[in-house]
Amino acid sequence: MRLFLLYIKERSAWILFFSFLQLWLNILLTLDVNFTNTSILYMNSTNLLLFLVFFLCRYFRETKFIKNVLKVNRGDSTFDQLIARLPDGQSLFDKMMMDEIQEIIQSGKHELNGSHILFLEEKDQTLSWIHEMKTPLTSMKLMIDNVEDSILKKQLEVEWLRMHMLLDQQLHKTRLPFIEKDNVIEKVNLQKVIFREIKELKPWCMQRNIGFETEGLDKTTLTDHKWLAFIVRQIVSNAVKYSKEHKEIHISTTIDNLGHLVLSIKDEGVGISQADLPRIFEKSFTGRVGRESAASTGMGLYLAKNSAEKLGININVTSEIGVGSTFSLQFPIQNEMQEILGR
Repeated sequence: MRLFLLYIKERSAWILFFSFLQLWLNILLTLDVNFTNTSILYMNSTNLLLFLVFFLCRYFRETKFIKNVLKVNRGDSTFDQLIARLPDGQSLFDKMMMDEIQEIIQSGKHELNGSHILFLEEKDQTLSWIHEMKTPLTSMKLMIDNVEDSILKKQLEVEWLRMHMLLDQQLHKTRLPFIEKDNVIEKVNLQKVIFREIKELKPWCMQRNIGFETEGLDKTTLTDHKWLAFIVRQIVSNAVKYSKEHKEIHISTTIDNLGHLVLSIKDEGVGISQADLPRIFEKSFTGRVGRESAASTGMGLYLAKNSAEKLGININVTSEIGVGSTFSLQFPIQNEMQEILGR
């Protein structure tokens, strides 16, 4: 029905022309005395019937190609498979249009392939640069360990940690589009992951006099160890960054009503405003508090959220200005993980 209405709208010029022709003919037959014996009703009915037959024939003929195009089922087909399913044109104009479309598609595919090759080259270059940067960073760490001045050593350790985390963030940002090829789903002990990340952040925590309180972390879940560590690192480092000095970060686990394991990371920091809360996972969004810090890039939570979604982990946030924020990681149960993996 919708297609028929669109066709009527498209061919409205025909209808207007026919109506005008009939009107002119009726005026002519009425005013001209030579046609006094002519049946105007008969002639109008005949013309209208012929026009309707003509209109409907053209409708079925001209919309056949469009109907065949609309019948193409997208499903899970690839782009090339969809193009192959497109019907051939019925009329000369349809065939001409399909030829033009094919040329545009081929041109677009060629340009897309070029962009994809360029993207892969840049990705390889970025990964190569990151791995090359790890060597001088490791050397710097060894040099810092030999510094005798304790105050200077702590300051250097904090700056080294920031460089290391930025480099690690860039590494995972580059790998994120290919996370399906880079993950290994296995049983992961949360306590080991959390304690290792806390240890990595030790110099920064000591500088800001921030402690940790943990409870019930000796739990296992099915996920990727490396990507989970990255997600936890982004959230815990954010908690350290925005926590008030001489405060604690509370990390615990619970089981929700649906049987999901939930990891909660609660800080006693500046908090997030209700206006900023819906946007904290957007790319490069720093918010009111982040704009006050030159070190904030707005990428950590964005990458954590996108990584978590790939692993079927839901991240929820509650926050109150001046009180602190709580980030909750809800892990999928075994059945949900099987659906994520497509098994």
